[in-house]
This record gives sequence, C-alpha cells and structure tokens, in this order.
Amino acid sequence: MAKRKYDYEYGCPVEATLDVIGGKWKGVVLFRLLSGTVRFGELRRSTPNITQRALTLQLRELERDEVINRKVYAKVPPRVEYSLTEFGQGLEPIILGMKEWGVQYYDRIKQVKSVETAKK
Repeated sequence: MAKRKYDYEYGCPVEATLDVIGGKWKGVVLFRLLSGTVRFGELRRSTPNITQRALTLQLRELERDEVINRKVYAKVPPRVEYSLTEFGQGLEPIILGMKEWGVQYYDRIKQVKSVETAKK
C-alpha cells in the first residue's frame, strides 16, 4: 500500500516545508495567489513557461496539502478559481522572503556579468 501524505515522518521542519512548497512551480503559483483569487487561465497566462499538465499537478498537490482552495463554478465553459487557504496564507512571509532573495540574486548576477564583460 502506498504511503499517504500524512504518513511521512520528517527529519526537521524545513524538510516538511520543502515537501509542501518544493517543486519547480509551486513557489510561483503561491506568489501569484498572494494577491487574491485567480482563475486557472490567469495562472496559466501569468506563467508562460509552465505546461498545463504541470500547473494542474502542482495545483492538485497544493490543494491536497490544504494550502490552496479550488472552487469550480458549474458553467459552460467551466470556471475554476484558486485561492490561498487560511493555512496557506501563513506562507506569505516565506514566499515574500524568497522574492526578496531572488531580487538580490538577480542583482548579483548582473554585477558578475558586467564585471566579466568589462574584462573582455
């Protein structure tokens, strides 16, 4: 029988956090949801490098971990909206910290490239 998500034992809290938000696109999805409820198509358009299948899988995992809500409206065509749960909103300082670190990293990369260019 396959292990269920909640059968896992973690070596430390960081491992548990990374199990939930780790993955190539989860951080990006969570960042987009910090601003509020977003439709699937909006998520897809705002993250052009992700495939529809990958986005769907990442959203399912976040929903399974009770980090996001999924609301389906019975319309034609169907409308699906995603939002952070109250529990998922607790990730805001982590996601914003990742954003800030990313900005610093971009700046560092630009500096290194400009120094390398100047040496040529």
